[in-house]
Amino acid sequence: MPRRIPDVAGRDAVATVLGADGAPDRAALATAVRYTLQLLAEQAPGGTVEVRVPPFGAVQCIEGPRHTRGTPPNVVETDAATWVALATGGVAWADAHASGRVRASGQRADLSGAVPVIDGARLA
Repeated sequence: MPRRIPDVAGRDAVATVLGADGAPDRAALATAVRYTLQLLAEQAPGGTVEVRVPPFGAVQCIEGPRHTRGTPPNVVETDAATWVALATGGVAWADAHASGRVRASGQRADLSGAVPVIDGARLA
């Protein structure tokens, strides 16, 4: 299991990404994604939905039937910028999903009640 990202380092990375003018630093983006995925797994524990943000990370979350082998039945996948926006409240789940910025498959692949995981307005 990966080490937990300390809250101060995670919040700093998220603030850096949110405050970036243009493309954010790759290291800060990686930390921000991993930190917010960590928060998601802590705030919505479980193993029903796998959330993937390639190439930076993936977590299983949401209570319900646990997935253990093969391709998970409930998968959410998105790019790093969209994930940070979802995780910080910069974009709503319904808007990101409807626009195709999020790919979700499976009956339980819905994060509308789980994001945002941190208040981006207070960090920026």
